[in-house]
Amino acid sequence: MADCYVIVTTRNILWMVLSVVATLAVIAGIMTPKWLYGRSVLFDDKNYNFTSQYIPPEAMYRPSIGIYNRCKKIHKSVGGDPELNCYTYIKNFMEIPSAAWQACLFFLWFGTALLAIVVLMSIVGFCAQSIGKKSIFSLGGVIQAIAALFLVIGLVLYPAGWGSETVGDLCTKPSQKPGAFVLNECSMGWAFYAVLGGTLSSFLCSLLSGQAEKSTSSDDVQDEISDGKTLICLI
Repeated sequence: MADCYVIVTTRNILWMVLSVVATLAVIAGIMTPKWLYGRSVLFDDKNYNFTSQYIPPEAMYRPSIGIYNRCKKIHKSVGGDPELNCYTYIKNFMEIPSAAWQACLFFLWFGTALLAIVVLMSIVGFCAQSIGKKSIFSLGGVIQAIAALFLVIGLVLYPAGWGSETVGDLCTKPSQKPGAFVLNECSMGWAFYAVLGGTLSSFLCSLLSGQAEKSTSSDDVQDEISDGKTLICLI
């Protein structure tokens, strides 16, 4: 039975940590209803005197929407005060308001699943540096690059769905028409940039995987193995 070596280096720790961060950033972005912000609207007109032209900033809010969820003002009871509520506005995948967004969500979740697999590989990589005859680091790097490409496709498909009625209700004035890649009165939310950041980080991780592989097969590591050590820490 071959000896098992636990090898910890600065570069394979960095690869693992950045892989986790990239994956969590993408997941957070997908699940958050902050992809698009509508224009600012008054939250509760009952509590403010319109004889003054000044409306305090805290009286305004911006409704927002994600791929399958949204945040907007609702009245939970007749005559009651409004509340800002974030909720899933679809019951199933086919109710997503445009085919472009359906494809977008598929590519984003598929890419995220690949990233999650590599996170597990990066953890296993501390004690098993190969799968068969393939380096676990180079294999993980290839998977991360493929995952990032899926995420890029998803991000491109997202604005292609801006022509839907759902986006039109949020982003257009009566004189405007919704259209693909046309923001009108909306602005991009932080969730889109979180997924974008996770995508760019995934490309960076695919490059770092090569450095992680080199660090676990360096001369210093081989010297530690020759000395009979099974726990090798080079930080």
